[in-house]
Amino acid sequence: MNAVTPKFGVGASALRKEDDSLVRGIGNYSDDVNPDGQLFGYVVRSPYASATFTIESMEEAAASEGVRLILTAADLGHLGPLKCHAGVTQADGTAHEVRECPVLCEDRVRFVGDAVAFVVADSHQQAQDAAELIEIDWQDEEAVATTGEALKEDAALVWPELGTNRVYLYHQGDAEATEKAFAEADHVTEIEFENTRLVANYMEPRAAVAEWDEAKENATLWTGTQGVHHIQNSLSSFTFPMEKDHLRVVTGDVGGGFGTRVHVFREYPLVLEASKKLGKPVKWVSDRSEHFAVDFHGRDNLVKASMALDSEGRFKALKIDVKANLGAYLSGFGPFVPTLGAIMATGVYDIQTHDMTIEAVYTNTVSVDAYRGAGRPEAALLLERLVDACAREIGMDPTEIRRRNFIKPEQFPYRTAAGRLYDVGEFAGHMDAAMERADRAGFEARAEEAKSRGRIRGFGFSTYVEACAFAGSEPAFMELGKDGTITLHIGTQANGQGHITAYSQFIAEKIGIDFDKIKVKQGDTKDLAAGGGTGGSRSIPLGGVSVNRASEVLSEKMRKIAAEELEAAPDDIELVDGEARIVGTDRRMSYEDIADKARDPEDLKAMSDVKQDEATYPNGTHVCELEIDPETGVTEIVNYTIVDDFGVIVNPVLLLGQIHGGAVQGIGQCLFEHAIYSEDGQLLTASFMDYAMPRADNMPSFDFSTRNVPSTTNAMGIKGAGEAATIGSCPAVLNAVVDALDRAYNIRHIEMPTTPLRVWTAIQQAGG
Repeated sequence: MNAVTPKFGVGASALRKEDDSLVRGIGNYSDDVNPDGQLFGYVVRSPYASATFTIESMEEAAASEGVRLILTAADLGHLGPLKCHAGVTQADGTAHEVRECPVLCEDRVRFVGDAVAFVVADSHQQAQDAAELIEIDWQDEEAVATTGEALKEDAALVWPELGTNRVYLYHQGDAEATEKAFAEADHVTEIEFENTRLVANYMEPRAAVAEWDEAKENATLWTGTQGVHHIQNSLSSFTFPMEKDHLRVVTGDVGGGFGTRVHVFREYPLVLEASKKLGKPVKWVSDRSEHFAVDFHGRDNLVKASMALDSEGRFKALKIDVKANLGAYLSGFGPFVPTLGAIMATGVYDIQTHDMTIEAVYTNTVSVDAYRGAGRPEAALLLERLVDACAREIGMDPTEIRRRNFIKPEQFPYRTAAGRLYDVGEFAGHMDAAMERADRAGFEARAEEAKSRGRIRGFGFSTYVEACAFAGSEPAFMELGKDGTITLHIGTQANGQGHITAYSQFIAEKIGIDFDKIKVKQGDTKDLAAGGGTGGSRSIPLGGVSVNRASEVLSEKMRKIAAEELEAAPDDIELVDGEARIVGTDRRMSYEDIADKARDPEDLKAMSDVKQDEATYPNGTHVCELEIDPETGVTEIVNYTIVDDFGVIVNPVLLLGQIHGGAVQGIGQCLFEHAIYSEDGQLLTASFMDYAMPRADNMPSFDFSTRNVPSTTNAMGIKGAGEAATIGSCPAVLNAVVDALDRAYNIRHIEMPTTPLRVWTAIQQAGG
């Protein structure tokens, strides 16, 4: 206990430390890095989804004003491809073929935006102008842009030498037991739908700056990432071979990540190679059109699922068939993402057996990889749509069918059919709380009132559980400085969440120091040798727990030094407001004095690398109430309720920000967003003019509360919250849309996004 705990400790709604520099416009994003003498790069990209090509001439481009260098595949034979780090073991036990993305294409392109050359000039405009002068002979070929087309027997092949567009065939579960359960079932419900392709629209487009030091054979790469160490390792080991310690990767402020910034992209080795050849810093900055075309997309699955039920509405078995689009190249974790959803196939329900098949395919589109939730939202959408369909078909209330099938509190720890070990959970508890807060009992009256105004109302919800903060650790290193400040070094990477504030709360609580005297260093491989980065909601359950433990270790060392100087026992020393005090007396010494009196520098340092053996499992209920105007198809969310279980909460106001943002992304997928390719592989939604994003006036006020059961996976009981709202929101909104349409027009299926046109068309086809 210390004096700052109520204001700044764990559980307090401390305001974000990060905001001051950002709101004053002095943040440090990748494009803010401008080394003296820097040059500018521009990527020449394919206008075709599938083509062979020959670069006929670069003479005019090379002679253009300001041009310093033009790189093609012929110049990059010493570089490797962008590494795929996540292959999948197939159903037959074999490894699948892997086709990775080259830094530059040599003679064939496989999606619109594929890179064929890199022009470097004194200015961006000069590089772009020169790029347009490169003469390329394109031989356009038939493309395949969708999963369904890729699976046809006569489909065009993305990789002709493979003889197929299939990447892998994955199986999970017990097919024999599942078939038996289905044969004995009293009822079987089936659904089929598309989990639409999305673009990860972070506010800050990607950028990269490289500077090569020829004398030291060192390179520095500045770019926005979700973890500098993975970028350093992947580049130096596979794509841009060099001694790892000679490649420094630096990340400053980051304007959003959502999974996409985990990866190495082509532009990183390109700016490194150009800087090495020219002896000058080289910068590349994406424009928004490039972002839409070449930054990895998310989701894009075709789903079939069926549930076997007994006569009392209990789930006996689950069948799932997923066709997953992975794009033209296997990206960093792309093959793994569909299987990550598979591990959560049975969700919050006590389903004893399941049979799941995933068939992944190549298409002539940009790669598909992790997008906020990475497989978990796909699993929740599938399951919660299916459960609602079960309830409708057998005439059971959707809360009752869930209650009958929830894993009960007394069943924990619970091993799922997919092999996950849930530690704790009270699923019925947060569902009931959400129903009460959403006033489900009063919905029928509200629906009648809406009907009197010519509107139809729907009430939908989802109950979800996700796996995050998977087994592993995150090292944290901290030290007390001579000026009395605490500096934390950690390998996670904030990209908008508020990590610096949260980590400071752990330190403030254990060491009794003001927020202003806590420094958090992240995003520099020179400062810390290793780090796991940010992703999968791991930063606080893993990183935060390590920071907390390191704070305890450092506080013990500080009390020991103070005890020796003040001639007291360490247990009699408290750390309060930047001072070590003997409890109940006025004898004290400052943290500056403690630093000065330390005999060994190690006495002012602490390191922790707390290991976690199992994932954490946040869970909750999302409830959506909405109105549809049948004349226009416009949907308006009128009430939205969330009751979540996140275990121990570090900062309620930061958590609320994560929940709001995640819910908006899930709502966006259901109502607005869709990355659409034409038959010949042209991205039709390649700008914000065509790709509909949710806006503030589309969003409701969120009624958010928690009903927390501390996790037993880590010492602090934290579960993680970065992806949860994206997982729970999309199925809740879709269930509400279907509920409204079913009530008025007996429409029980509609594809996403449920745009006004799609809703209006469905109503017209139903005779509305």
